[in-house]
Amino acid sequence: MDLKNELINNIDKVHTTQLGIDRIRNNINLNDSIDVVEYCKNIIKDEKTIVARKGKNYYVTCKNVILTVNSSTFTIITAHEKNK
Repeated sequence: MDLKNELINNIDKVHTTQLGIDRIRNNINLNDSIDVVEYCKNIIKDEKTIVARKGKNYYVTCKNVILTVNSSTFTIITAHEKNK
């Protein structure tokens, strides 16, 4: 199974902490009305998304956003804009 399918097959396990929500919202400039976890899940499911694995983390790249997701717990650790 490729990495993207592994993430998609476990999409219901993808989550983050309150600190993660705050960090992601700040790093990629999401307003308070956006559900951060759903936003990240949509990035994972996007057909243009590329998933790589380095060590214990997945790196999910789509358009100008890179998500870091723990590969064993499916916790979204952070997100960054690709251009920065």
